Amino acid sequence: MKKKIVAVVAGCLLLSACGGGRGELSEAELSAFGTYVDSLDHSLQGKWFTRMGVSEDADSLLTFLRNQLPKDGLDTTAFFVPQIAEDLTVVHKLAFDSVGQSINDVLKRLDGHLTKAYVDYTTGQRYGFFRPDKVLNRLDYKVGGTGYAQLFDYEIKAPDSSEAQAKVSSDDRMSYLEASQPGTYVYRALKDLLAKTKDKAERAKIAVNMERCRWQIKHPGQQEKRVLVNIAAQHLWAVGGDSALDMRICCGAYPTKTPLLCSTINYMQVNPEWNIPFNIIKTDVARHGGDSAYFARNRYDIVDRETGDTLQASEVGKERLLSGKMKVVQKGGSGNSLGRIVFRFPNNFSVYLHDTNNRGAFNRERRTLSHGCVRVQKPFELACFLLQGADEWTKDQIRISMDMRPVTERGREYVRNHADAPRPFRLISYRDITPHMPLYIVYFTAYPNPTTGKVELWPDLYDFDKVITKEIGPFLLKE
Repeated sequence: MKKKIVAVVAGCLLLSACGGGRGELSEAELSAFGTYVDSLDHSLQGKWFTRMGVSEDADSLLTFLRNQLPKDGLDTTAFFVPQIAEDLTVVHKLAFDSVGQSINDVLKRLDGHLTKAYVDYTTGQRYGFFRPDKVLNRLDYKVGGTGYAQLFDYEIKAPDSSEAQAKVSSDDRMSYLEASQPGTYVYRALKDLLAKTKDKAERAKIAVNMERCRWQIKHPGQQEKRVLVNIAAQHLWAVGGDSALDMRICCGAYPTKTPLLCSTINYMQVNPEWNIPFNIIKTDVARHGGDSAYFARNRYDIVDRETGDTLQASEVGKERLLSGKMKVVQKGGSGNSLGRIVFRFPNNFSVYLHDTNNRGAFNRERRTLSHGCVRVQKPFELACFLLQGADEWTKDQIRISMDMRPVTERGREYVRNHADAPRPFRLISYRDITPHMPLYIVYFTAYPNPTTGKVELWPDLYDFDKVITKEIGPFLLKE
């Protein structure tokens, strides 16, 4: 009888696994428990069981993963759900003999799978299942330069599994598990759509975009006043308060992709000059060295960087243009590649939002054609959004400077009185944006429209979805 009492105490491991709390054990149950308890290696240590029993959290974790993973766009097999379920069943039914495995082997494997599933899920949900900066910034080589093009310029926290590993052994591990869901409104919207969508391709697209929500970067707030550029949608939204503005954009061509970043729009310039980036000089301009007609036609000036002197285009050949000692500047006004207004924000790429002298490009279905800058369809309206609170005369000064018709009598009188003045008018050349406006340049192929809240789907123009699928394919939903 002493042996059976020991079996009850040490065998609580199995009792708990069988659903414990049923009252006293029968003689037959005691005998069955004793067989396995006698073979139990009591030095075996686990995070999901002790000598007193399997934790209820083991079953809770299995239930959570079965229910939650498909809702998160994740595959159950990547988190050992079938293996965990099988081993728990063996323990529940005391079926060690029927599967030909010892209790020690089953518990060790079960504990390992439970721990890895827990750590992988909580860490992945909090940080993402791969590092986008490490992958996207080693994807393309610079056009006309050396090294890789930096396509992902968000500050991002590296995945850290140490907290999850510590939580595995804590009393609040289940609450930590449940709190691992990304908290952005975009994730919630995608999750809701995934639950309603049956189309396999659409489900795969939604799952990939849910991964973007997991990255520890600065995500737009739902109520935040902001300018949002979604490259995949080829669209810009300016939203905040009672204001909402949307427009088409043209963005970087496939070889010269627009970088993804977060910044603030600090100021705007009307009738800006365009200091042509050196990579564009190398790829597009230098071959026209010495061709004064080309430089005159495009209203380009060649300026010596050291002296500041403007040089005769016919005297500057290709080699001097490629030396880096010359600037090529396009004069402001009509015909300028930046159009009549540009919106500046700090970044590492000399890119900005701007007007264009090629308005017809906005009629194209695919508008990936720039060297990386973002051309906006409604530049004046964007200026008004950024200068909310500006009076009508201020807006008219911008209109007049952009060769648009004024709407105030003061503006119309100014145009009449200066009809013979040289163009462009320069009533406003520079204007601070106060406060600075948050700007997000993102790439989502499934995203809630900021003005309607409805999730819309777009093509994978830069093949970034394919990159994500390749990197985290084993984790992604397979149905």
